[in-house]
Amino acid sequence: MKKTILFLTILTLISCKSVPLQAIKTMNLQDLHTEQKEVQTALLFAPSENKVVSLQIAKGKQLSEHITKVPALLVCVSGTGSYGDERGRKLNLKSGDYVKIEPYIKHWVDAFETSNFLLIK
Repeated sequence: MKKTILFLTILTLISCKSVPLQAIKTMNLQDLHTEQKEVQTALLFAPSENKVVSLQIAKGKQLSEHITKVPALLVCVSGTGSYGDERGRKLNLKSGDYVKIEPYIKHWVDAFETSNFLLIK
């Protein structure tokens, strides 16, 4: 019995996926457009709830931790801030940066200055 529990514990640890903190990179809208064209498009996100929400957070304030039930995309339109989640992911955001938010992951957003975001669900 002890060997079985040990085996299952090791198997669980091996199968857990983790993202090293060094691999976390802020994404920016400019990075989506690599061709030398006057007009370019790139599919960024396919919303599931069909909502686009304007979010403004005052300097030094926080959108406190919460969970979304559907995938979401947070786009920093102006200002600076940070996104953090329960997995240890912490990303500094500036105008044009975006974060894909997975469902059922506790997360929060801090504003370093009064900042505007678009939340797409």
